[in-house]
Amino acid sequence: MALIVHKYGGTSMGSTERIRNVARRVAKWVRAGHRLVVVPSAMSGETNRLLGLAKELAPEAATAASQRELDAIAATGEQVSVGLLALALQAQGVGAVSYAGWQVPIATDASYTKARISHIDDRRVRADLAAGKVVIITGFQGIDPDGNVTTLGRGGSDTSAVAVAAAMKADECLIYTDVDGVYTTDPRIVPEARRLHSISFEEMLEMASLGSKVLQIRSVEFAGKYRVPMRVLSSFTPWDIPIEEEARSGTLITFEEDEKMEQAIVSGIAFNRDEAKITVMGVPDKPGIAYQILGPVAEANIDVDVIIQNVSHDGRTDFSFTVHRNDYVRTVELLKSSVLPATGAAQVLGDPKICKVSIVGIGMRSHVGVASKMFRTLSEEGINIQMITTSEIKTSVVIDEKYMELAVRALHKAFDLDQNGAAV
Repeated sequence: MALIVHKYGGTSMGSTERIRNVARRVAKWVRAGHRLVVVPSAMSGETNRLLGLAKELAPEAATAASQRELDAIAATGEQVSVGLLALALQAQGVGAVSYAGWQVPIATDASYTKARISHIDDRRVRADLAAGKVVIITGFQGIDPDGNVTTLGRGGSDTSAVAVAAAMKADECLIYTDVDGVYTTDPRIVPEARRLHSISFEEMLEMASLGSKVLQIRSVEFAGKYRVPMRVLSSFTPWDIPIEEEARSGTLITFEEDEKMEQAIVSGIAFNRDEAKITVMGVPDKPGIAYQILGPVAEANIDVDVIIQNVSHDGRTDFSFTVHRNDYVRTVELLKSSVLPATGAAQVLGDPKICKVSIVGIGMRSHVGVASKMFRTLSEEGINIQMITTSEIKTSVVIDEKYMELAVRALHKAFDLDQNGAAV
């Protein structure tokens, strides 16, 4: 009898009928003899609705006190979901109990709106499982050392589910979503994109960090740290298909590099259009200048991605980096108000209309010429590369946003990732 964690996204919980179908699916697994912990998201659109109400009343809610209240508000969406799912399971004749994150408890730090899990006390959950109940736990939330409700940031239910699976030493964590697995790229842009039967943890981590929306990056990090077996699959397949068939569907995130993975040079194309580029011109080329620029940015809790420093001329250089587009205006204002006077740099230029496109694959470790093939493909399409960053299993380029879809399609074809390409 396996211990399985199911996670259901907001679309899967989007109506009472969909919640009934989730309950039917969970009941099927229970009747097959498995112990189930379920972590659902809020109903589709509910978190946006709640935060929209808050924004109407406090458009500039940025203080610690106001962010505490934002977490208290946002956390209610998942509390509704777990209660409804528990009722639906009870109507199926399955014993079920729901808990908010603070009742488990899922302990976090006090970083409101983006808290990090420190530990999970699983005694209460194990007692209910031993009593034959399905335990339903709110995703996305926990409790800080002072007893305040915290949330983990958008997509935090994935992280909650994997963290629960890790704490419980679950046999597998199944992430049910509105897609049937991880694809070579977004099928909405490339209809020929293929579903991957399996993908390595390292590749999934890169894909998540580079813009793939299937899994939140922190959930993949958790899975890697605690070696939690994960599978991404669709909640819209018929709920009554045999468990054996369902358990083999979707995409398995594996920690083993088998021969099939090694044969695939590139496994997927990721992209992120939520990027903005900032360049500090005429920076004095001296030790510590990078810290003088990026230190204040980090203190403002702004994440920096791609970084490039140009060759020095006459003791001056240009320093470029990318940030999330939502942080663009704030970053430019910060640089102009504090960094320019402190460093003596000439000016700050910015471009909020860029994107990042990446190729990812474990096979890149053992194959030469992969990056040059990427650059040649983009050149043949007339796409100019503004910035480049690489790792052992990925190459990313920053390009003009208007060329993003063209770049993704061209690279997908160039690396034989379409439906007729080599199997992965």
